Amino acid sequence: MKNEWTNFVTGTVGILIRGKGIERFLNNCIREQIQLLNIKRTDEESVSAEMLLKDLSKVRVLIRDADCKLYFRKRQGMPFLIKRMLKNSGFVLGLVAFFVILTLLSNMVWKIEITGAQPHTEYEIVKELEEMGVKRGKLQFLLDSPEMIQYKLTNNMSNITWVGVELKGTSYHFQVVEKNEPKAQEQLSPQNIVASKKATITHMFIEKGQPLVKVNDVVERGQPLVSGLIGKEGNQKVIAAKGKVYGETWYKSNIEIPLQTNFQVVTGQSYNHYYFYVGHLKIPMWTFTKEEFEKKKVESTKRPIYFLRWKLPLSYEKIIVREQEEVERKYSVVEAVQQGIKDGREKVMSQLDEDGKIKDEKVLHQREDNGKVKLSILYQVIENVAVTQPIIQGD
Repeated sequence: MKNEWTNFVTGTVGILIRGKGIERFLNNCIREQIQLLNIKRTDEESVSAEMLLKDLSKVRVLIRDADCKLYFRKRQGMPFLIKRMLKNSGFVLGLVAFFVILTLLSNMVWKIEITGAQPHTEYEIVKELEEMGVKRGKLQFLLDSPEMIQYKLTNNMSNITWVGVELKGTSYHFQVVEKNEPKAQEQLSPQNIVASKKATITHMFIEKGQPLVKVNDVVERGQPLVSGLIGKEGNQKVIAAKGKVYGETWYKSNIEIPLQTNFQVVTGQSYNHYYFYVGHLKIPMWTFTKEEFEKKKVESTKRPIYFLRWKLPLSYEKIIVREQEEVERKYSVVEAVQQGIKDGREKVMSQLDEDGKIKDEKVLHQREDNGKVKLSILYQVIENVAVTQPIIQGD
């Protein structure tokens, strides 16, 4: 099989040998290490065979000393195929151009479909996509990956909670979840409102129910705040208590801030590598670079190439190499304390709902140990401490 493939690349010629000196000619070919294939006797004075195109000049010399004649019958292999293609270059170029254009069209964006968004939000998404270059007629492998498009949309648009990006053939499909979605129907079963933790009541907003506490009252976890039982004695009914009760609570955070930190940052300098894949074979295309960076961060994006709806064993890869440098950050003790209070605030705020806020903070303990400033901070917080508790029949 390997010889057949090699012979196709180098080319073979079918020959017919006639005359009385056939045996002498064949022996001379063997002596000169000329490879003859498929030798067959056609009659008493004729033999057919195949020879490699590269041995043609040697055979012409040997046939002169033999008492026989040589006739060429057929030509096979890559050299003759290329020669025929050159004779019909117009047709070949047209065929190649057709497949190249069809492949490019198969890897363009022809449709952008957005579902789950209101018309005004859909319009904003389309505009944002156009700024990123995602629009009809763009080549897919020149665009960001679906994951990066998803990341940029989520970060750049404040009116969407989540967006799913899926690439199917030549179409981008976007599934959007907006922040202003209609709220689900609230639970209407009878319920009380109780305290979720120990707190000092600061203010209340009660929509339904009977308040059981006042401002400045100290409540414990699980203590009833608003009753779902309303009306005068003998004419009472049970409802779903609804409202918000805000109280003053305390959070404690233990923070460590190193006085000296080394970390890597990108400098803004970068260069690109481009590769073309045929199966697992990696072929470099071109590179824009002057020198290699001592420290670098490598980002890779690989895109398959399609022909119509079929995925070809071809792909295109773009590698971005960014220069990095090591930066040393030093804090004084005062700066470390300020940063620790800030980090602690962010940590506490991540545990609060949207109504919560930090009223004050106090550093309880501060010490420097092994190149770090260790803080124990107490935060005074105002937050909604109301949670619902179902009313069980018979309570």
